[in-house]
Amino acid sequence: MFTLTVYKPSEPWNKNKIVGQKLPLKLQQIWAIRIRLELVNNIRDLALFNLAIDSKLRGCDLVTLKIRDIAHGKTIQSRAIIVQQKTGLPVQFELTENTRNSVQSLITNFQLSSNDYLFKSRIHSSEHLSTRQYGRIVDAWVSMIGLDQTQYGTHTMRRTKPSLIYKKTKNLRACQLLLGHRKLESTVRYLGIEVDDALEISESIDS
Repeated sequence: MFTLTVYKPSEPWNKNKIVGQKLPLKLQQIWAIRIRLELVNNIRDLALFNLAIDSKLRGCDLVTLKIRDIAHGKTIQSRAIIVQQKTGLPVQFELTENTRNSVQSLITNFQLSSNDYLFKSRIHSSEHLSTRQYGRIVDAWVSMIGLDQTQYGTHTMRRTKPSLIYKKTKNLRACQLLLGHRKLESTVRYLGIEVDDALEISESIDS
């Protein structure tokens, strides 16, 4: 006699979760997080936060950065270039003075060498932070300054600086290059530019 096994369809990963485009941080929010990390002397998170903002990298590329990717000898470079895992295309990014200083503190404090991952995992089975761990860290950052975790995520860190640049310059091509997108349309969708511009126009009309 045969037993018929009925399999229930698995629940979607996003059940009961708010999904959609994550908000970028505003300038005052960037500084609010940065100052709190400095006050508690969280060397690793401060370097991770600063580099995430400057590099505009996807989480998978950020967590696998090695010292040699951003440093020449003992000197942290002001610019770096990596090949993106998702697209296979190279992308360049800048490291501002703030970021270089925080990364140097990380390297010195944890005695990291050229071939070491910048952001080591505290889980022994992994050599570097996982994207999931990175996501939890971002959740902690936004909660720390009273923001709603459901509105922000790892893509918040990637979108923040390009969003600030676009608002200041309206230079969409520059944002495309900084994000490493193949097509300009991808940048428009990613930053939600058409929606933002439409809302700004609407807000300026006194009906």
